[in-house]
Amino acid sequence: MEKMKAWAKKLKQQILVLYLAYKDDRVPWYAKIFTACVVAYALSPVDLIPDFIPVLGYLDDVILVPLGIMLALKMIPDEVIAECELKAEEMMKKDKPKNWVAGTVVILIWVAVLLWVILNFPFGMGFAGVV
Repeated sequence: MEKMKAWAKKLKQQILVLYLAYKDDRVPWYAKIFTACVVAYALSPVDLIPDFIPVLGYLDDVILVPLGIMLALKMIPDEVIAECELKAEEMMKKDKPKNWVAGTVVILIWVAVLLWVILNFPFGMGFAGVV
């Protein structure tokens, strides 16, 4: 259990490092875009795959977010990461920022998918219309 807590704390710190790094002028534009997407998704209050969906719900938290963080960290210059790690330690003492824009985008995607399903499948006919 202690290993999981340490892993989660390290993950939070890496997200904060990326949050600070994507604002730095020394980071290449392509790394900024990728890093901003990773940070936005990681800090979003809404997941693309909701956690209540068995297995898949936690897939993003356990695989996609750490993979995105790892790739983003490889794109950022080492000196920027070192500076941002120091700043992130200070931020760890406070609440992490929320990205409500990313959360809104995820909610809009789910609404669009739901509307598409409702408009394209005849639920009133039951399964008789599908066969």
